[in-house]
Amino acid sequence: MSDSNDTPRERKPLGLKRSIDAGEVKQTFSHGRTNKVVVEVKRRRVIGKPGEAPAPAPAAAPEPAPAPVAAPPPPPPPPPARKPAPSGETPQERVARLQREAEEDRLRLAEEATRREAEERARALEEEKRRAEENRRASQEAEARAAAAQPEPEATAEPAEAEAPAASEAASTPETAAAPAPRRFTPVARPEPPKRPEKKREDPRKGAAGRGADDRRRAGKLTVTRALNEDEGARARSLAALKRAREKERRAHMGGKSQPREKQVRDVTVPEAITVQELANRMAEKGADLVKALFNMGMMVTVNQTIDQDTAELLVTEFGHNIVRVSESDIDIDTTEDVDPAETLKPRPPVVAIMGHVDHGKTSLLDALRGTDVVKGEAGGITQHIGAYQITTKSKQKITVLDTPGHEAFTQMRQRGANVTDIVVLVVAADDGIMPQTVEAIRHTRASGVPMIVAINKVDKPEANPQRVRERLLEHEVIVEQMGGETQDVEISAKQKTGLDDLIEKILLQAELLELKANPDRSADATVIEAQLDKGRGPVATVLVNRGTLKRGDVFVVGTESGRVRALIDDKGQQVKEAGPSAPVEVLGLSGVPQAGDHLTVVENEQRAREVSEYRKSQATAKRTATAPTSLDAMFAGLKSDVKEYPVVVKADVQGSAEAIVTALHNLSNDEIKLRVLSSGVGAITESDVTLAHASKAPIIGFNVRPNAKAREMIERHKVEMKYYDVIYKLTEEIAREMAGVLGPLRVENVVGRAEVKQVFPAGKRDKAAGLLVLEGAIRKGLHARLTRQDVIVSATTIASLRRFKDDVDEVRAGLECGVVLADTNDIQAGDHLEVFEVEERERTL
Repeated sequence: MSDSNDTPRERKPLGLKRSIDAGEVKQTFSHGRTNKVVVEVKRRRVIGKPGEAPAPAPAAAPEPAPAPVAAPPPPPPPPPARKPAPSGETPQERVARLQREAEEDRLRLAEEATRREAEERARALEEEKRRAEENRRASQEAEARAAAAQPEPEATAEPAEAEAPAASEAASTPETAAAPAPRRFTPVARPEPPKRPEKKREDPRKGAAGRGADDRRRAGKLTVTRALNEDEGARARSLAALKRAREKERRAHMGGKSQPREKQVRDVTVPEAITVQELANRMAEKGADLVKALFNMGMMVTVNQTIDQDTAELLVTEFGHNIVRVSESDIDIDTTEDVDPAETLKPRPPVVAIMGHVDHGKTSLLDALRGTDVVKGEAGGITQHIGAYQITTKSKQKITVLDTPGHEAFTQMRQRGANVTDIVVLVVAADDGIMPQTVEAIRHTRASGVPMIVAINKVDKPEANPQRVRERLLEHEVIVEQMGGETQDVEISAKQKTGLDDLIEKILLQAELLELKANPDRSADATVIEAQLDKGRGPVATVLVNRGTLKRGDVFVVGTESGRVRALIDDKGQQVKEAGPSAPVEVLGLSGVPQAGDHLTVVENEQRAREVSEYRKSQATAKRTATAPTSLDAMFAGLKSDVKEYPVVVKADVQGSAEAIVTALHNLSNDEIKLRVLSSGVGAITESDVTLAHASKAPIIGFNVRPNAKAREMIERHKVEMKYYDVIYKLTEEIAREMAGVLGPLRVENVVGRAEVKQVFPAGKRDKAAGLLVLEGAIRKGLHARLTRQDVIVSATTIASLRRFKDDVDEVRAGLECGVVLADTNDIQAGDHLEVFEVEERERTL
């Protein structure tokens, strides 16, 4: 079907009944997008009771008098007409004109939006006044009607069916029936809509109109927060507010008045210096209260300032607490007074140190005992590290063995080995006898007070003479059992593996006499045997557990370093979960490389470990930077001294080797040249080492270490001298030659002859010739000469010309006379003496 009109109409939704009206809703989205949607509006159906006739439509109420309506707002003025673009306009002018017009439009729209908002506020205010006036009038009329009306009795006898005709009849004949009583009601104030907060007028340049429209548009949107939260996303009460509310309810329930809390007296630990805030925290008081108390004492301080121990004691006493004084030294751990009860001690394996001269077979003996071959992996065939191992005998008993180096440079290593051991096995070669390091090992053993067993090695050699070794030991007050003494001795051959059972038997016998015991059920206490910086594992320390059990995860302090045990590795390279007394293990998890000989102590937590570590570091720094008192004489002597310095940077693989190298290098110094170690450490050569060496023009000495990639590039770029070594005696020999080369060759003077000046003659216009009588030796032309007058050197010169009578000669011997002309001097007098010498240059040795 088509309509007669050509005007298109929107189609209505089809249906059987017209109970639904169609309408349109305009949807507005962000960024100015709109959409029209056709919606259905249902009419409300009125359902009556069964059998009841439908209620008649209510009569139309008389229309009230129209209220005065405010005049509608005047329509906005139309936008001003745009001027046509000029014909000769350039692109720049066109862009400027368009920008200017856009700015004018924006300002005009902002002004219109502001004007509309002001008009809306004025209309809302007038509407509110009108409604208030209507309510007031209505209430006055209701009160007047209530006062004029009389109360009437209710008719209850007539049936309800008769009320309707009677009422209608009375309404039809108002002149015969009385008027009905008016309805009584209580006037109720009309609920007013919430007033919108009056917004401050914003700068129209900031787009106030756009923001206002956006806020109004977003105000009616339904969000997830509004749908799920009844309180429209109001801020929830905090946990502290809930606690305060509960506390308030509890106090109200208990009687309304809060009981004053009893003050808690605390034991406050106060060090030598503490900040006010820290003291307040330890006292559980407010920092402001402590500051107020200090102000009353006349001290103007803040909570961040430091006060001394006496002032802190006054504050603690004033606030009713007890003070516990501590000093900085109390922070450190003192294990000397920590003695285990006798009932907690259990037997432990003995710790044996193998000592002796270099190349006497100490490591070969250890290999024979362990069934290994350690000596093949050692540079130069000598031991340069201290090693800790544990062997198991045929009787299933364990013995911990320390292998110490025998070179003279490793004195401190041998001393550490003697201090941590229970028994010392002195290895002496039967074909070599008593050597310097053998005597030193005897001295260390005697100083540590531990028993000694003499193992005479290499008895399988044809030139071996064990009896001569026993006799030579008498010179050092070591008397073996065969000669009536108490020191045990045994003849062994590490190469042929003979006599090893006798040696183990004597070690176990000596350990049984010593009754070695320790408490394994306590926190561990150990000693660092060796330490190094591994590239993949970080700082690693080889420790020997003295007592207790060292477990994985323990927090410890060792020297100035601290850490947590990440892994424990035994002497066979296997990880273990714990290490008991006399067990040597490698510990991983240190914060830095400790010094060899430091004590490792397990503490309760990391805070305690850091506290002790920081205190020890501060003490070490203070000791290192402390300068000895000096005098003016020492200062002037230092200024006048012409001692040369030879700076070096030392890096080694382990801490003990670095310590030994530094000691050996210091021993090379003498009165003419002094070796100064700029830096020494363990681990690979780094960029900081190269930078230090380049700035000081010092060589870098690497002992069993190499530089990393970045350090290698810096070495090549800066041309820093590098020296690599793996045997310590080669290192000391070459450094000694280098130091001698810095000093230069040794100049030795050899006196050739002496002569006396008899008479002085003029020689030419300026020079003078001296007539000499040769007293000793000979006078040669071209040699160095010293002219002395009354045993005081007048000049040092050379002989420029030598004559005998009128002939030039090369040499004049004793007893003869000659004439000489000296170079660079004419100060010659009769009676002077001339000493002629030659200078010989020799290679200098340190």
